[in-house]
Amino acid sequence: MNNQHYTLKDHLKFIIPSLLGIFLFMTPIPTDGGMTIPIAIMANWIQEQLAGYLSLIMMVIIIITAIGTVLVKIIGSDKLNRTPFFKQLFNVTPFWAVTRVVAAVFAIMVYFKIGSVVIYGESTGAMLFGLLHVLFAVFLFAGLFLPLLMNYGLLDLFGTLMTKVMRPLFRLPGRSSVDALASWVGDGTIGVLLTSKQYEEGYYTKRDAAVISTTFSVVSITFTLVVIDQVGLGEMFVPFYLTVIAAGLIAAFIMPRIPPLSKKANTYINEAEDDMDESAPDGHNMLTFGYKKALNQAKTQSSVLKFFKEGGQNILDMWMGVAPIVMAFGLIAVMIAEYTPTFQWLGLPFVPLLELMNIPFAQAASETILIGFADMFLPSILAASIDAEITRFIIAALSVTQLIYMSEVGGLILGTKIPISFVQLFIIFLLRTLICLPIITLIAHLIF
Repeated sequence: MNNQHYTLKDHLKFIIPSLLGIFLFMTPIPTDGGMTIPIAIMANWIQEQLAGYLSLIMMVIIIITAIGTVLVKIIGSDKLNRTPFFKQLFNVTPFWAVTRVVAAVFAIMVYFKIGSVVIYGESTGAMLFGLLHVLFAVFLFAGLFLPLLMNYGLLDLFGTLMTKVMRPLFRLPGRSSVDALASWVGDGTIGVLLTSKQYEEGYYTKRDAAVISTTFSVVSITFTLVVIDQVGLGEMFVPFYLTVIAAGLIAAFIMPRIPPLSKKANTYINEAEDDMDESAPDGHNMLTFGYKKALNQAKTQSSVLKFFKEGGQNILDMWMGVAPIVMAFGLIAVMIAEYTPTFQWLGLPFVPLLELMNIPFAQAASETILIGFADMFLPSILAASIDAEITRFIIAALSVTQLIYMSEVGGLILGTKIPISFVQLFIIFLLRTLICLPIITLIAHLIF
């Protein structure tokens, strides 16, 4: 490879941040409670330091989000044209604006114990606030350090190297692995936004965009950490995450080959046919070509200030984007689950299947299976009280691999130009559930 255009500083600019990112997000560290990752250790530390204030902090964040959203609706989003980040943060659809206002009302009622115990009780509002404490801490550090993985060339290197894997296995272009990695290390929403942008710019066909957004826009490492902590199995993060990856990859192999995804047109947004060349240019193999792209990306990172600015924006995006949704949808769903038989009825068809798979507390587990379509967190919240570790493990892993949840990824997909309908999203959710459940259960029986 011709190195004359790159200085030692360029190489180090790629290598050091990328290694630091891999250490913080992907390196298992032994602790008293078992294996975890450095980001989780930092999150636990900040939770301990701010223990008495986190409910107040989260209430304030949710209220500020609601006020900002309402103000933007009143004054018009064009007033924020000079600050595109805040425009994107507060300029949401009427549905999500109402959701944020409802979340603020709920947060005030739970914090000050106003109204019915149904809203602020230990098994409803108080439990959700406990979950928001975890979100605050994990998002704080994950958001801050996310640019280490995303901005310094690591994704560019992996994306190029993965071309030979993505096309034969998943029928996708190599660069789709960048979206998948961005989701894994960042957030499913990042993956969907990347996919939508690349589809609109003509890099993905309709089929590519539909498959990537529903198959590879996985929840982040960060989120899975919150999920496994929620069910009280934080020390099992490494086997849990490996289980999620195994089930996710098998689903990713099957889903593009069956309807509705297999029926999507292989044409671009302008209806042109797919004829993209993904081979490395002359004089390069995939490794040298990928490394060159990584160095070029690293060179674009100009300052430490930019790093912290982007990290800060990530934190606000996660806090203000996710917390109100969890508060609104989460509290409504938990109240329905706690005080009505709705999810028991919905889960009944799954009871024989769960019993056949020898899953303890099949009845309780069945109530969590379909609730994940509303929000990915809800199954783990409901599962936390189940007495069998293996069942909590299975539910947590299934909730992450189901992937399509309307409070975030599903809602976001419907808001883009990616050609998928609400009904198709629900069908994909069910198919993913039926594919992933046996795989996760098999692995769980081997572990426990």
